[in-house]
Order: sequence, then structure tokens, then C-alpha cells
Amino acid sequence: MSSTQQDFFTVIQERHSVKVYDSNATMSEQEITDLLEMAIKAPSSWNLQHWKFLAIHDPAEKEKLLPIAYNQQQVVQASVVIAVLGDLEANKNAEAVFSSDVEAGILTEQVKSGIIDQIEKAYTQPQLARDEAIRNASLAAMQLMLAAKAQGYDTCPMGGYNAARLIDAFSIPSRYLPVMLIAVGKAAKPARQTPRFPVDDIVVWNRF
Repeated sequence: MSSTQQDFFTVIQERHSVKVYDSNATMSEQEITDLLEMAIKAPSSWNLQHWKFLAIHDPAEKEKLLPIAYNQQQVVQASVVIAVLGDLEANKNAEAVFSSDVEAGILTEQVKSGIIDQIEKAYTQPQLARDEAIRNASLAAMQLMLAAKAQGYDTCPMGGYNAARLIDAFSIPSRYLPVMLIAVGKAAKPARQTPRFPVDDIVVWNRF
């Protein structure tokens, strides 16, 4: 891990979406892995960990991604682009997740079986599987961006890309749903400061 670390509230205040990156700044695979290690600490429903990360850092692969992301230059300028994918079949993770709990004495085999039955019944609903994939992968994506800022990197979440072309070009299995792209690197130009509505305008206490 980099020794550059910031106070959590400073990270939140200073994390903005950077559009222009220093194309000479690179990240090693270990540095990328370290950030993803922080991302996967995010919470997930039933602890099924509904995420997969496609880390695109090879210059040729980033060039391939560029037209898929509508020629947004941060794709090729950033050190790495993380395609955050949601797992539509996260129920298949249940056995591994809950077997370790049984081995640790946290759950009985009977309780484990009951939880897995509950999960399998829930996953007969395609909309639930899709919602869970997006929801939980998004939690990991936000954690990744905060971890990156804490380590001195800048990020930009991107929803502007052709998902079908991304799947085809990078051979993404049908199990995984593209949720967003995240450019990660060193800013060459500060992010534009964006206003936020006052909290009083967006909070409703107790009921509408």
C-alpha cells in the first residue's frame, strides 16, 4: 500500500470525478490489487459478494475500450480502468461462503442449509438477481473510489459506454452484468467542483 493516506472525512470532501489524467502515471498490478482488496471489504447481501472486477491497464486494451466508452479520453489517460461487474448468479457463492462459517463454528449445518434454501428461492426471480448484482457491485465501486482517493489516486465513475460491445470485446461471461467503468489514476487537471443540494432539501424525517 502507498504511504499516502488521508483522513476519512477529507477523502469524502476531496473526492471528485476527474476527467483529465496524467497519462505518464502508471500503477503496478500490486497497487491495483491493493485497492481492490479494500473494495471487496464492502458489505453485500447474504455476504455473497456480488462483484467481479475487470482491470484494464494494458495500453492496447485501453485503446480497444476507448470507442466502446464513446471516446472519453480518461479511458486511455488513466492508469487503469476498472470495469465493475455485478454477479447475476451470486447464489452460486453461497456454499463456499457459508461452509466457512460452519467450519468456524458460527453456523450449524442445519442453519447453513436453511440460509442457502432461502437464497436459492430468492434467485428464482431474475429481477431480484439483477437488482442485487447492481446494488452490491455499486457498494464495492464506491468503496474502491474512496480507497483510491485515500491512497492519492483520482477516479471517475463512468456510465457512458456500450455494454453490449464491452461484453463482446472483452469476452465477459453471461454471468456478469456491466455496472460501471471506473478510471483510476493521477489527475492532470483538477476536477470541476459540483454543487450539492442542501441536506434540508433532500432529507425527509420519519415519513412523507
